[in-house]
Amino acid sequence: MLFDSIPPFLFALIAAFLLAVGGQLVYIGLSTVESRSGTMVSIATSAVIYWSLSPFLLDWSHWSQPAVLLFALAGLIRPSVSANLSVAGIRLLGPTMSSTLSSTAPIFGAALGVFWLGETLTWPIAIGTGGVITAIVLLSQKDTRAPSTWPLWALALPVGAAAVRSLAHVLSKMGMEDIPDPYFVCLVGFSVSAILTILNQFMRKKSVAIQWRNKGFYFFIASGFFFSTAILCLNTALLRGQVVSIIPIIAAAPMFSMLLSIFIFRREKLTARTVFAVFLVVPSVAYIAISK
Repeated sequence: MLFDSIPPFLFALIAAFLLAVGGQLVYIGLSTVESRSGTMVSIATSAVIYWSLSPFLLDWSHWSQPAVLLFALAGLIRPSVSANLSVAGIRLLGPTMSSTLSSTAPIFGAALGVFWLGETLTWPIAIGTGGVITAIVLLSQKDTRAPSTWPLWALALPVGAAAVRSLAHVLSKMGMEDIPDPYFVCLVGFSVSAILTILNQFMRKKSVAIQWRNKGFYFFIASGFFFSTAILCLNTALLRGQVVSIIPIIAAAPMFSMLLSIFIFRREKLTARTVFAVFLVVPSVAYIAISK
């Protein structure tokens, strides 16, 4: 098939770009929509998209496999938990800063991949990972002349989201050893997360009604489309590659987020630091891609 010839690192790069687009759409939607309600709409949209494809892609025999429990467990924490942490981080820190702190994901991914899955952390992967993290940290440096408008504890939100996502990646990778179907992984995970977020919405003490006249919700619907496609690409990359080599490439999402903020959304300006970060990320990702 056509997609069989696409290497894992390319699927990971596509996923990173789509995650960045989704993050930008979330940031726009948060200007008029409460974060938990928006997250619920985004996750539910993704679940609906996957179920709409079930007549064409779903193998019903997968439901009898024990690995379904791993996918469901992954769905309990991603995207239901990780998305709420991520959206809260975007709301308080902005899309670029939040994505930057999420660059800690390769650290969690490497640790889990090596110690839990028995994967090998080679020098090319380690060096490439270090290059990606260094570039993203450069992008996180705030202008010292501008006062911070976010609380210190908010920094834990994207870091926590990174840890949760890395754990979910490992669970998905383990499950796909028995059910090598990235679509089914997404279907189960997003379905579980959608149920959780919808229940959470209705169980809140002060339930927030969804006003569909609010255009901000449509940005969350759009983000659900991009996130669902991104996770499908990510799971495909995980199926064909190792966690220690895929997660660092996914961590390049802040680079795409920064470039989108500069050239598309016009929220940031191109600086020498941004250019340097780009030239650091590109060879780092390439180094990871060619590693064996």
